[in-house]
Amino acid sequence: MSYVTNTLENLVQQTAFLGLSLGNYIMIAVACLFLYLAIKKGFEPLLLCPIAFGMLLVNIYPDIMMSIEDSTTGAGGLLHYFYLLDEWAILPSLIFMGVGAMTDFGPLIANPKSFLLGAAAQFGIFVAYFGAILLGFNDKAAAAISIIGGADGPTSIFLAGKLGQQALLGPIAVAAYSYMSLVPIIQPPIMKLFTTEKERKIKMDQLRPVSKLEKILFPIIVTIVVCMILPTTAPLIGMLMLGNLFRESGVVRQLQETASNALMYIVVILLGTSVGATTSAEAFLNLNTIKIVILGLVAFAFGTFAGVMFGKLMCLITHGKVNPLIGSAGVSAVPMAARVSQKVGAEADPTNFLLMHAMGPNVAGVIGTAVAAGTFMAIFGVK
Repeated sequence: MSYVTNTLENLVQQTAFLGLSLGNYIMIAVACLFLYLAIKKGFEPLLLCPIAFGMLLVNIYPDIMMSIEDSTTGAGGLLHYFYLLDEWAILPSLIFMGVGAMTDFGPLIANPKSFLLGAAAQFGIFVAYFGAILLGFNDKAAAAISIIGGADGPTSIFLAGKLGQQALLGPIAVAAYSYMSLVPIIQPPIMKLFTTEKERKIKMDQLRPVSKLEKILFPIIVTIVVCMILPTTAPLIGMLMLGNLFRESGVVRQLQETASNALMYIVVILLGTSVGATTSAEAFLNLNTIKIVILGLVAFAFGTFAGVMFGKLMCLITHGKVNPLIGSAGVSAVPMAARVSQKVGAEADPTNFLLMHAMGPNVAGVIGTAVAAGTFMAIFGVK
C-alpha cells in the first residue's frame, strides 16, 4: 500500500499544478488571449500563434528554456536552442531574406518620394528612445526599445541582441510583434483623426511601369549605398536585398520560392516560439515590461501620426495629388500597414485603390527601420 501511495505522491509532485506561481497562471491566460486573437479574430495568426504557444509552454514547463549552463544533464531546453538563433541574429536576418523574396519594390522605385514617407514614420523610434531615457533605461536599452516604434519585430530582436540587451529581448520582441499584429486596430483611429474625409477620398495617379532592369539594379544599388554608409546594417539590408534579387532576377526561381515559402515559415515557427518562450512570469511581469509595452504603443502611434502628417504636407505641396493615408504605411509592418491604408481609403470611397501607392512607403519603412538600427549600432560602436 505504501508503494502505491508513494507512487501517487510522486506523480502529483511531477505535475505542473503545484509548481506554478500566480504569475505563471496570468501568463497562461495572456497566451490563451493571444491564441484567441490569432485564431478567432485573425490578427496575424502566423505571428501570434507560435508566440502565444511559446508563451504557454514556458509558463507550464520553464525548463523548456533552460540554458546549457544551468542544466544538470549538460543539455539545454528545446526552445533555448531556438532562442540562441535569435541572439546570434540568424533568424531575424533570414526573416528579412524571406520578406525581400516576397516583396515587390516596384511601387517604391516608381515613386521615390515614398522614401520620405517611410523616413517620416520612423519618428516614433526617436520618441521611444528619448521616452525610454526619461523612464530610467540606459542608452543602449533605450535604443533597443525604440525600434518597437517602427513596428518591426525582426529588427527589434536583432538590435536588442547586438546591444547586449538580452534581459529585455522578450518584452521588446513580444511588444513589437503584438503591435505588428494589432496594426488594423491601432492605426485607423489615428489616420481618421488627422485627415479629413476629402483627403481620404483623394485618388492618386496610376504608378508608372517599372522595367525589369530597374528592379534588378535596385537591390544591388541599395545594398552598396546603405552598407557602405552603415556596414552594420549588412545582415538585415543584405538579406532583404538578396531575397529581392532572387525574386527579380528570374534565374533562381527555386531559391526565391524556398526563401519566401518553406524557409520563411520554418523561421517564423522557430522565431515565434522562442520569442514567446522568453515571456516567463519572472521575466515578463515586472515594471520594466509595463514601461516597454507603453513606450511601444506610444512610439507606434507617433510613427503613424508622423507618417500621416508628412503625407498631408506632400498633399499640400502637390496640390492634392497625394492621399495622406499612405503616409501611415511608412511603418515597416509589411504588408499589413499598406492594407490598412487601402481599407481606410476604401471606407471613404469604395472605388479608391491605394494599396500599391501605400506599398512604396511600407517597404521604405522596412529599409528605414534597418537603417535606424544600424545608426544606433554605429553610435555605440557595435559591429
